[in-house]
Amino acid sequence: MEKKEIEALVREVLRTVEQKAEFPAPGGSAAGRRENPAALAGTGSFPGILAEGSGGMVQTTMPLSLAVELIQRVEARAAEWGMRVVAAVSDASGRPVAVHAMDGAYMGSFDLALNKAYTAIAFQMPTARLGTLSLPGEGLYGIQQTNQGRIVILGGGELLLWGGVIIGALGVSGGTAKQDTELAAYGRSICEEVVKCL
Repeated sequence: MEKKEIEALVREVLRTVEQKAEFPAPGGSAAGRRENPAALAGTGSFPGILAEGSGGMVQTTMPLSLAVELIQRVEARAAEWGMRVVAAVSDASGRPVAVHAMDGAYMGSFDLALNKAYTAIAFQMPTARLGTLSLPGEGLYGIQQTNQGRIVILGGGELLLWGGVIIGALGVSGGTAKQDTELAAYGRSICEEVVKCL
């Protein structure tokens, strides 16, 4: 096959995949095509979303629409509990997708929320669990000194799953370790419900 034939074949495959992944954005507009994970979730597992990038199609595990909706629900629960938090959602590679700081949240909570999401992804476990494993005398003692100081062993970082597959992580900071842990666990528990509502 010549290079031109291969390129034409690749373009046709991408066009076919793109057509299968198209759907209206929340609210009915076509502007958010391929950003709704529910549209591709018919198989029971979260396959990732194709989004238009400047260099071609890009596959993502955490669409912005899902990250923002999840954060808004976490913020609503935080307000009910009288908390002012920073909430961060990352994709499965640990790259931040969205960060919100509620009015009055601690300035220091911003980095903590980002790093809690990163830590949950980096070690594939809740940060509260990592905190237990890193106590003096435990096997991971001192782990918070690694990764250029990005590892957080305080509660408030949780993995986000779809059908048992890690699609991202949530980091919450602004309350006590117990409050942050409970709020992040709430976010984790509603992730699949939020996907279905988009």
